[in-house]
Amino acid sequence: MANEMSMSDVTAPLLEPVIDPAGAATAAVPRLAQHSFTLADGHRVGLTVSGWGVPLVVVHGFTAEGFLYAQTLQRLVAKGFKVVAVDMAGHGGTQGLPLSGGHLGDYAHLMGRVIEELGIRKAIIAGHSMGGRVAAQLAAQQPDRTVAALLIDAIVGDQWDLMVNVFRFNPFLLAPMGAAVALDAVSTIPLLHDPRQAMKLAKLLAPTLARHATRPWRLVGPAASILRTKGSRGILDALALEEVPTFVLHGDRDLIVPFATAKSAAKRSNGQLVTIKRGGHSWMLRDPETLPAIVAELLEGRLGDAIRDTLGAAGAVSTAELESTFYEPDAPILELSADHSGSQPAEPLSRPSYRWTIT
Repeated sequence: MANEMSMSDVTAPLLEPVIDPAGAATAAVPRLAQHSFTLADGHRVGLTVSGWGVPLVVVHGFTAEGFLYAQTLQRLVAKGFKVVAVDMAGHGGTQGLPLSGGHLGDYAHLMGRVIEELGIRKAIIAGHSMGGRVAAQLAAQQPDRTVAALLIDAIVGDQWDLMVNVFRFNPFLLAPMGAAVALDAVSTIPLLHDPRQAMKLAKLLAPTLARHATRPWRLVGPAASILRTKGSRGILDALALEEVPTFVLHGDRDLIVPFATAKSAAKRSNGQLVTIKRGGHSWMLRDPETLPAIVAELLEGRLGDAIRDTLGAAGAVSTAELESTFYEPDAPILELSADHSGSQPAEPLSRPSYRWTIT
C-alpha cells in the first residue's frame, strides 16, 4: 500500500511542488509503471501509474496512449499527484469496445468503470483532445466522484459541434482536417527548436506507431464514434449546473480544434480558460514542462480550493486521511502504485516553452 512506502506521516506535496524554487531536484520520484488491469467482466485495460497523493486520471487523445505522455506525467508525479493514465478502448493496452464502441459515451462509461474498479473514490479528471470529451462527459455524469476537470484542447464546445455536423453532411470536408492533423503531428516534434526533446518524443512515439501499423483497424471504431456522437452542449451545461470546477486549456494556434470552441466550452461550463500562446493541438507533448507549470499555478487558486474542499480542511492531512478520502480500502490502484520499479531523481525544472494566460 502507498502508506507503507517511504512517505512522511504528513502529506506536504498536496498543493506544492516537491522541488525547490531554484529548480534542483530535492526528492526522488517513483518511475512510471505500465500495467494491464482486468475488469470484472474480463475487459483488459492498459494503465500507466506512478506517484502518491491526490489521484489525477489522465485520458489521452485519438491515436495516442497513456505512456506517450510519460514526460509530462512524471513531472506531475513530482508535484504530489498519483497519476493514473488510462488507455482508451482500442488504444494501447486496452481492448476495443463491442460494435466499434458506438458513441463517445461508451468510452466515458468504460472509463468510469475503470476508475471505480481501481478503487478511486474521487479524482481530478484530465483529458486531451478526444480524451477531453470523454473526461468532460465522465465528470458531468459523476460530479460526486470528480474533484475537478481539466479539458486540454478538447473536442467540446459550440464550434466543434458545428464542425462535426458539417462533416456528417459532407464527409469530403474531412480531407482538410486530415491535412491539419498531419501538419500538427509534424510540428509537434521540435526537430530544430529542441533536438534533444525531439529524440525523447520520437522514442515514445515509436511503440505507438508500431501498434497502429500492425493493427490499424483498431482506430476505426474510435474515429467513427467521434462523428456519431451528439453535441457537447448538454455536457458542458451539466458541468456548470453541478458546479464541477472546470479548466479549459487550449492552444490559440490549434489547427484541429479551433480556439474559438474553447471559449464557448469555458463559458458554458463556467470554467476558467487557460490560453496557451502559440500552442498547437499537441503542445503538451511538444513541451512537457508547460502543463505541470500551469497546474502549479492553478493549485494556487481554484484547483487548490477544489482539493481542499474535497479533503474538508485547508491544511495538510495525514496519509491515512488522504487515502480514506480518495481511495477505497485495499484499492487495487494502491497496489499498482506500490509496484513502481524503483525511484529516480526528480528532473530539474526547465523553463516552459510556452506562455499562457488564465481568464
